[in-house]
Amino acid sequence: MQMQNDLYEFENYFWNKGYESIAGVDEVGRGPLAGPLVCAAVIIDKHNKISGLNDSKKLSPKKREFFFDVILQYSTAVAVSVIDESVIETLNIYHASKYGMMQAVSLLSVKPDFVLSDAMKFDDLKIPYKSIIKGDQKSASIAAASIIAKVIRDNIMFFYHKKYPQYDFIHNVGYPTKKHLLALKKYGIIPIHRKNYAPVKKIVENEKYYT
Repeated sequence: MQMQNDLYEFENYFWNKGYESIAGVDEVGRGPLAGPLVCAAVIIDKHNKISGLNDSKKLSPKKREFFFDVILQYSTAVAVSVIDESVIETLNIYHASKYGMMQAVSLLSVKPDFVLSDAMKFDDLKIPYKSIIKGDQKSASIAAASIIAKVIRDNIMFFYHKKYPQYDFIHNVGYPTKKHLLALKKYGIIPIHRKNYAPVKKIVENEKYYT
C-alpha cells in the first residue's frame, strides 16, 4: 500500500537500526465503568506500510472499521488480549493494562524484536522497547494497535447493549456519561461493572449498607 510518512518516524528509525519486526502495542478501555480492557499488538510490514493511520480516537467509526480490515489484511501479525473486570479489580487498572499489553505482545504469531508502547513501561519485557507519550498519535504501529483494540472493545460493548439496553452501552461503551450514571442509580450494577471505580463502588457500598 502507498505509505504515509507522518507516523512512521519511530518505525523508520528502528528499522534502520536493524530491527525487522517492530510491534506497536496499545490498550482501550481504562476509563469506562463497565466492560473489559482490550489490548492489541500489531507488527506492520515494513515493505507494505499502511497509509492514513491515526489515533483511533481521531477516526470516525466508519474509518476505524475500514482500517481494522486493512490492518488485519496487510500487517505481519496482530494479537489481542481481553482483560475482564475481575482482573481489573484484582490488579488495578494500571497493572491490568501492563499485563494485557504484555500478553498481547506474547500472543503475536511472529515474535517481535522491538516494541513501541503507548506510554507504558515494561520492566519485565525481555525485548527492547520504547515507551512513547501519546504514542497512538506519533507511531503508525501503536495507532494500528489502538484501532484494533477500539473496534473490538466497541463491538463487545454493543453486544452488552443488547443484553443490558437500559445502560445505553451502544452510545457510551461503558464510559460514565450522564445517562449511564443515572442508569446505575436506577438499576444498580451488573456483572460487567468495575466495582472498585468510584461511581460503582459508591453504589456497592450503599447496597451493603441497606442490606
